[in-house]
Amino acid sequence: MEVLVRLSGLLALLLTGTGLRRVGVLDADRTELLNQTAYYVALPALVFVATYDQSIGDVVSWELFVGVVAALLGTALVASVVHRNRSPTARRSVAVVQSYHSNLGYLGVPLVAVTFDAEVTAIASVILGIGALVQVPLTVILLVSMNGTNADGALGRHLKSLAGNPVLIALVAGMAIGGFQLGVPTAAATALDWVGSLALPLALLCVGATLQVDSSTIDRGATASVVALKVACMPAIAWGVLSLLGVNAATFTAGVVMLGTPTAVSTYVFATELGGDAEFASLNVFVTTVASVASLTLLIELVGTAV
Repeated sequence: MEVLVRLSGLLALLLTGTGLRRVGVLDADRTELLNQTAYYVALPALVFVATYDQSIGDVVSWELFVGVVAALLGTALVASVVHRNRSPTARRSVAVVQSYHSNLGYLGVPLVAVTFDAEVTAIASVILGIGALVQVPLTVILLVSMNGTNADGALGRHLKSLAGNPVLIALVAGMAIGGFQLGVPTAAATALDWVGSLALPLALLCVGATLQVDSSTIDRGATASVVALKVACMPAIAWGVLSLLGVNAATFTAGVVMLGTPTAVSTYVFATELGGDAEFASLNVFVTTVASVASLTLLIELVGTAV
């Protein structure tokens, strides 16, 4: 019940963002400011606080890496089969990508942080790093190859942007400090912890403010398939893979919950840039996010009984 109440609050924040956009409070400029604050300030602070006092050996393992990559690629493969006859191609490419490309940063890590302990949050931060290095190249490659678009160096450009990704920088910095046991002054840690706590509400307001759904463009069958693959099939694959690898309870919890998050908002940006069906992409982000309130509630309860 506590998890349901918490996730219902997240849905309320999401819908608040949508409402504030409709009445003009969160216009494009203000939404972008909130987005920049979440991406460059709050989320990096959250990731750093989660990792700076953790031992690298406790949060990083080959089983974690193999499990996350296998779940991502496995879901992408299943999605390719499920959506193989989807048309037009612009819609099929988006359906495949949005079936596996998870919202690990804006929703995953912040949700784990408010639900589980520091060790699980630290592992979730590592999963965010692994996911960024796998999801972005895979999504760009699939969209470009399926849509036949002239990417103009899209893959190289997005890979280059990863080098300056503030979340990845914060992850490396936090793990380095934890690995060398350098420590962080209490006042600084407290301040960063407070800033990091803003990541989830800011992210949800931004997601809500950027989502727009045109009812005339709804393809119910295609969207239902994306939702089923993203919030049900993908965490099920992660559950099976991580169980087979025999990971510890914290790794299992972080992996299943993180990979059970809804479709990332960035897939809408990728679809717009690389020839995908942008309106379809926007709808799927919204629907998977709403559906994840129920699915994550159930998933967190199931994980709690399994570990």
